[in-house]
Amino acid sequence: MTPQQSTARPSEVVKAKSQSTSWPISAVFVLIAAVTFLAYLPALSGDFLWDDAGHVTSYALQSWSGLGRIWFEIGATQQYYPLLHSAFWIEHSVWGDASVGYHLINILWHVISACLLVSLLRRLGIPGAVLVGIVFALHPVCVESVAWISEQKNTLSTVFYLASAIAWLKFEDQRLPKRYVVAIVWFIAALLTKSVTATLPMAILVIAWWRRGRISWQHDLLPLFPWFVLGLGAGLTTAWFESTQIGAKSAEFNISFLSHILLACRVVWFYASKLVWPANLIFFYPRWTIDTSSLWQWLFIVATVITLTALIWWQKRDRSPLAAVLLFCGTLFPVLGFVKVYPFIFSYVADHFQYLASLAMVSFIGASAWHGFTLLRWPRWTGLGLAAILTAILGMLTWQQCGMYRDVRTLYTTTLERNPESWVANLNLGIVLDETGETEKSLSYLKRALELKPAFPETLNSLGNVLNRLGRSSEALPLLNQAIRLEPRFAAAYNSLGATFMNLDRVNDGTLAFRQAVELDPKWTLARLNLGWALANSGHTSDAVAQFRQVLTLQPELAEAEAKWGLTLVIEGNNSEALDHIKRAVYLQPEDPELRYNLGQIFLHTGQKSKAVEQFEETLRLDPNHSGAKEALLELRRARTAVP
Repeated sequence: MTPQQSTARPSEVVKAKSQSTSWPISAVFVLIAAVTFLAYLPALSGDFLWDDAGHVTSYALQSWSGLGRIWFEIGATQQYYPLLHSAFWIEHSVWGDASVGYHLINILWHVISACLLVSLLRRLGIPGAVLVGIVFALHPVCVESVAWISEQKNTLSTVFYLASAIAWLKFEDQRLPKRYVVAIVWFIAALLTKSVTATLPMAILVIAWWRRGRISWQHDLLPLFPWFVLGLGAGLTTAWFESTQIGAKSAEFNISFLSHILLACRVVWFYASKLVWPANLIFFYPRWTIDTSSLWQWLFIVATVITLTALIWWQKRDRSPLAAVLLFCGTLFPVLGFVKVYPFIFSYVADHFQYLASLAMVSFIGASAWHGFTLLRWPRWTGLGLAAILTAILGMLTWQQCGMYRDVRTLYTTTLERNPESWVANLNLGIVLDETGETEKSLSYLKRALELKPAFPETLNSLGNVLNRLGRSSEALPLLNQAIRLEPRFAAAYNSLGATFMNLDRVNDGTLAFRQAVELDPKWTLARLNLGWALANSGHTSDAVAQFRQVLTLQPELAEAEAKWGLTLVIEGNNSEALDHIKRAVYLQPEDPELRYNLGQIFLHTGQKSKAVEQFEETLRLDPNHSGAKEALLELRRARTAVP
């Protein structure tokens, strides 16, 4: 019996065939785990990337009270995904800042998702479930989600999403309240990890239509009503965060409705093409110019209309293609351009945006290929051989793609090789080079970023910082003033402006700028530290000490705060108390030559010359070119050999 001959459930159509070729589920899981971990081995040595610092638990949230803040304080984390950040909290308590642990867990979640997908497809009676699970596990489009620590939100939420879908199907088989509770609890877990999973109830309705050819109000819609309410709440919360907390509110997010339609159609075709032919995958894709007056861009709408019309006509014979497309497009809806998403300022598309949506299309293509092969009546070993070849190809592509995520420099360098016009890759690479001491080299990338996207506050701020470090503060000043005009609540720009004023010996102006940065972000320890040092240099030592005390309340093990507190006490002439703070700073950061030198100077001022010599010698061990330590030791030796 085939779908063309009857309106029976698609699961009934293929059940006998799929059961005859079923593998033991334990063997399937072992196979998927083995090939996935093998393909993702390069990812295990990957470093923290781009915004991983905003996801891996910060110092302020590492305590039990911090865990409470994750759940009950809006803004404590980058987005309100408390279950995700609780997972990060647990992981940090186990292996701290060792990136390999986070990568292992991310690969594990991906493996579990692939295994759950196999279980879901088998329950639905879809052929080729094992092949689909392996293809999903090894598809290179998924690398961005698996090799990038921040995207644990994708891998973990998909585990909950699929667990909820399976639990719902069990509820449909036997409508017991406890089964319904299990399904909705998994769904809530998914929402608390990433809100794109709010599309699940609509996906369940599509599957119900695919299986029975109809949707019942009492049987389907009514039980899912609470799910839609929960999903809507999660979606609105995320949209609010994107707009108010992350910054998806500038004029460039405002395009016409027709442009939205054109963009949405183009996005869908882009993602589908990358699933079919995963070539030239990039971290930052080119950002398209959406132009409704361009005839060729209308081809995406035309192609979409023709395809949907054909699928609607064909669904009278087979509902599977239309169901797969509805699942794919419906799951993609949050990233089709109708909702403001901050990454759209970089590009309208990203591989991690289609991680969840790819389940539907990979399942359809894999099942269709499997079914088509069985119709050829070739020997079974040829099918296994072809599957092994496909697995090897996908595994190699994933292995290669993982290399791009080794570290931030590799990530942005590779991105610029494939997309030289990416302003954000130029910006981020410039920042990385500056942070690693290649400040002069970073200048060209930051200038290029500003050329590609003029008047972007973050670029102006970063360029100003680099110019400050190069001793060109007079050039940095207008750039930072422009950044603040464009974004009046830009705390980082005020902090950079304060440093610029200090370099130009405008201490009072610097103090005011640092104070503004602290007012905008009271928990930002760097700005408060700078404010304290500016106050100390302007003679307000008691106010400076108050700032350092507040910094150490926020971050008790910050060596620089202890050091600056001690140096401020030196300005007051309180060397004995200053010594305690400098010692504490050296204890916290023993490999810092400047701290060792400062400690030596304090010992010298308090008459402890032998201890001063030890610290100056340690300074030179850490930094053989430290001129201050050389001069101090030379003076001490001269004094020792001088004739009375």
